[in-house]
Amino acid sequence: QLQLVESGGGLVQPGGSLKLSCAGSPFALEHYAVGWYRQAPGKQREVLACIGSGDDAPTYADSVKGRFTISRENVQNTVFLQMNSLKPADAAVYYCAADGPYGSTCSLNMASWGKGTPVTVSS
Repeated sequence: QLQLVESGGGLVQPGGSLKLSCAGSPFALEHYAVGWYRQAPGKQREVLACIGSGDDAPTYADSVKGRFTISRENVQNTVFLQMNSLKPADAAVYYCAADGPYGSTCSLNMASWGKGTPVTVSS
C-alpha cells in the first residue's frame, strides 16, 4: 500500500510562506493523483489542490488559487505545496492524499492518506 508522509508545517506570520512536502513510498507518486487538503478545528476537510497522473494542469480551490502551487518532483518521489501570502484563515492541519495508479482527480475518498502536518498563521 502507498505510504505518504507530510512535512514542512509550522508557525508563520501572516503574509509569509511555507512549503509542504508529501513523500511517497514504495510506489512512484507520478502514477497517482495527489491532492493537498486541510482541516481546521470544527470544519470539514477540504481539497485545496490536485495534480493528476497525466498531463492535465493542476486544479485549485478558489480559496487558495493564485497563492498556493502544487508541484511534483519525481526523482524525490515527492509532491510539494508552496503556500504564499498566508492568512490566519489558512491555519489548519494539512494532509496529502493519493489515488491510483493512474488517478486523475482528487476527492475526499482517496485511497491513501498521510497523517498531516500542522500550519499555524499568527503574528
